[in-house]
Amino acid sequence: MKKYSKLILMMLLVMTVGILGGCGTKNTGAQGVEKNRLEKILERGYIEVATEPYFAPYEFIDPSKKGNEQYVGSDMELAKHIAKKLGVELKVVPLEFSAVLGSITEKKYDLAISALSYTPARIGAMNMSKGYYFSEESAGHGILVREEDLDKIKGPADLSDKTVVVQSGSLQELFLTEQVPKTKEVKRVSATTDGFLMVQEKKADAIITMIPMARLYIEANKDCGLAIVEGFEFTQDESTAGTRIGIPLGEDELTDKINEIIDEVVSDGLFEKWHIQYTDYAKSLGL
Repeated sequence: MKKYSKLILMMLLVMTVGILGGCGTKNTGAQGVEKNRLEKILERGYIEVATEPYFAPYEFIDPSKKGNEQYVGSDMELAKHIAKKLGVELKVVPLEFSAVLGSITEKKYDLAISALSYTPARIGAMNMSKGYYFSEESAGHGILVREEDLDKIKGPADLSDKTVVVQSGSLQELFLTEQVPKTKEVKRVSATTDGFLMVQEKKADAIITMIPMARLYIEANKDCGLAIVEGFEFTQDESTAGTRIGIPLGEDELTDKINEIIDEVVSDGLFEKWHIQYTDYAKSLGL
């Protein structure tokens, strides 16, 4: 009887060791510690970047191309550069802007490269990289209206009886909340270009937007009848200025690596070159 009891005890011990040994093996290193996102990217050989491809010259679509190659722009050059530096393949994931933000807060994709700006809400929901574009124009956010309304709308105080459109989840939405005293109605869109069309078609009176993008749209659509309110820009904290990359919260190793690459890009003036190149590119496509 004792002989059988010892045999059963030994079998139970072997099974217990096997079960314990199998725990935590998924996505772990040699020491049984779960791998961070940077390690997982390097191991699988590709990085997934979420973007809203309707914000020229940062990210937009070249209809003459297919697959990953159709997504072009200064941000897309940065994404390619990051992938190359990491030695992995780039996979671009096109989404609506709010979904871009959600995909990072939910840790679904590796990076959000979509002309992101710093906001308190974002910094609490994701890691954000250092700024990589600090052009005077890139920091400018203003109001776009129809030419016929330029004499009526000079700034936020003149929007009290107007319908104003903003991109959902954007920095411009924060400006609306904090710096526009009152509006008649607020409409939210997933893409800034949709907002431009709403103002053009008199479905809204004004849109809060990044000034360089508004200028690019007007230049490409000379008969659109739109104009930027001159002499006004929304106030932005200089300490939080600059276009940034969104990274899943807590992924500090990946953030450090991205910041290292950004330091090189800024030091070499690469993004400025890409931005000039794709501003001309977007104009050639009529964007």
